[in-house]
Amino acid sequence: MPYRSTVHESLAAVFQVRQLRTTSAGRPELAVLLWQRALDPERGTWALPGGRVCDDEDIETSARRQLAEKVDVCEVSHLEQLSVFSDPDRVPGERRIASAFLGLVPATTDPRLPTDTSWHSVAALPPTSFDHGVLVAEARARLAAKLSYTNIAFGLAPPVFTMSELREIYRAALGYDVDSTNLQRVLNRRKVLSPTGDTAPPGPTGGRPATMYRFTDSSLRVTDEFAALRPPG
Repeated sequence: MPYRSTVHESLAAVFQVRQLRTTSAGRPELAVLLWQRALDPERGTWALPGGRVCDDEDIETSARRQLAEKVDVCEVSHLEQLSVFSDPDRVPGERRIASAFLGLVPATTDPRLPTDTSWHSVAALPPTSFDHGVLVAEARARLAAKLSYTNIAFGLAPPVFTMSELREIYRAALGYDVDSTNLQRVLNRRKVLSPTGDTAPPGPTGGRPATMYRFTDSSLRVTDEFAALRPPG
C-alpha cells in the first residue's frame, strides 16, 4: 500500500443559542457556525471552521487562530477538545487527522461574519462537508451531557439573565422543554447561580419583576458528576 503524507488539522464546532431567520416558531435554537466551500472537493457543502496545525502551535492555539482568521470569531466563552477523527479515508487526497473542538459563544454576542459563513440550526443542518456532520452531532451530545453535571451553560448565557431566559437556553441546547422552577431549584442547590440584586424591566402585561442572575463561575466546573437532566414526562 503506498504511503501518503499526513496533515494534522483542527476543527471547531462553535455553538450559540440564537434566533435564526429561518425559524418560524419564534423561539431561539442551538446553532452551529459553518462556512460554504467554494472549491472542490465537495464544493458548495458546509464545513466547520478549521485548517492545518502549524509547526509552532499546539492544537488549541490552532483552533483559536482558525476561528479568528477564517470566520472572524476572536473570542469564545468556552473551548474544549472533543475528539480525534483519524479514519484514513475521512477526506480525499492527502490524509488528514482532525482534532475536533467544542466551542461556545454567549447568546448576546453577534460576531461579524464573512459572506461565506453563517449560523445554521443544529436540528436542520445543510449538506455538510466530509465527516463534519458527525462531528457536529458529537459536539451536541457532549454539550447536552455536560449541561447535566457541569456549569457549562455559562458559555451560552449572556452576562445577566432571568430564569425564563436561561430556561430557553437550556431548552435549545438540550432539544426539549425545561421547567424554569425546577431548573432554578437544581442550579441553586449546586451554587451555580448568583442573584445580581437587580430585576428585569416589566413586560407589556406587567406582573412581578423577574430577578436577574449571573453564573457564579465563568470557567468549567463539575457540579454533580452523577446528575442527568431528563425530558419531562
